[in-house]
Amino acid sequence: MAVITISREYGSAGSQVARRTAELLGYRYVDKAVIGRILAGYGLTDFNAIYESESSIWSVFDARHRTMISMLERLAFAVARHGRAVILGRGSYVVLAGQPGVLNVRLRAPFEWRVSRVMGEEGLEDRPRAEAIVREGDKVRSSFVSSIYGLRWDSMERFDLVMDTSKIGVDKAAAWIADAASALPPATADTARESLGPRVYADDPTLDEAVKAELGG
Repeated sequence: MAVITISREYGSAGSQVARRTAELLGYRYVDKAVIGRILAGYGLTDFNAIYESESSIWSVFDARHRTMISMLERLAFAVARHGRAVILGRGSYVVLAGQPGVLNVRLRAPFEWRVSRVMGEEGLEDRPRAEAIVREGDKVRSSFVSSIYGLRWDSMERFDLVMDTSKIGVDKAAAWIADAASALPPATADTARESLGPRVYADDPTLDEAVKAELGG
C-alpha cells in the first residue's frame, strides 16, 4: 500500500493532480483541511495559520512552532503506516524521504504559466497582483523547508518523479503518478533507508487511531 507525497510550485495545479491521483488509485486525499482536523484533536487549532505564515530561522526556537513541526512529522508517519493516501504539501516529502512504499512527486511549471492559471482560477485581471500571489505562495513554501530542515525548496534531489504540468496536464500527470505508485515494491521494515534529515518516529497507536478515524479503515 503506497503513500504518495506531492510537492508543488504555487499555481502548478497541485491540488487537482493530487485529487485526480487519489481518485484513480482509490486512495484518500490528505490536504491541509484533513491534517488540520487531525491536529486540532491535539490542540493545534492554529496549525494552518502557523504553517502558511512566512517562517524564519528564529521560529525553530519557538516552543509552539516546535510542537507543531513534531506533530506534523508524526502525522506524516502515521499516514504512511495507514497507507493508500496522497499527501499534498506540508513538507511530507522531506519527512518521508527514503521510506519504503513512499513515492515523492514534485510538480512545477513556468512562472508565467502559473500566473495565467491563477488569474483564471481566481478571476483576476490585475496581472501584477497575480504575480505577487504566486511569488508569495512559493516564498512561504520555500521558507518552511529552508528554516525547518535547512534544505533548498527548489532542489529536486529528494523526488522520485518531477513533472511540468504546463506540458502534460492534470489527467496525464495523475495517470503517470498512479502508474509509478502501482509499481512500487511492497513496503517492509527491512527495506527502510536511513533518512538524511528528519527523525523516524516510532509507532504512535493514539495518532494511528486518529488517522484511521479520519481516513477510514
